[in-house]
Amino acid sequence: MKDIGLAFFRIAVSAMMLTHGLPKFQKLIAGNFEFGDPIGIGAAPSLFLAVIGEFICPILVIIGFKTRFAAIPTAITMAVAGFIAHAADPFGTKEKALLYLVAFVTIALLGPGKFSIDKK
Repeated sequence: MKDIGLAFFRIAVSAMMLTHGLPKFQKLIAGNFEFGDPIGIGAAPSLFLAVIGEFICPILVIIGFKTRFAAIPTAITMAVAGFIAHAADPFGTKEKALLYLVAFVTIALLGPGKFSIDKK
């Protein structure tokens, strides 16, 4: 039963994250690099890293491939969103990023379960 719970959690959370990552991915492949620069590396690199964290890595988490490793960039992306990009915003604004941060740290700690490519 634990493995079903882990699979449900990682798939559901990652699928929801994809709704944030897909528009950024589409923006990236369209060549539109307008994006925030919360850590001072430039808009294009920030967009690229956000696409990795919000689109590429959640796909890996869904299928359960290198799940613990793949959850880390998403957690970092959400930490940047919650603590840097939305630092001055009210808690209700940053709450979603913080919830995703907690979820992906949990996935990184617990792993994918047996219903994954990793099967651990």
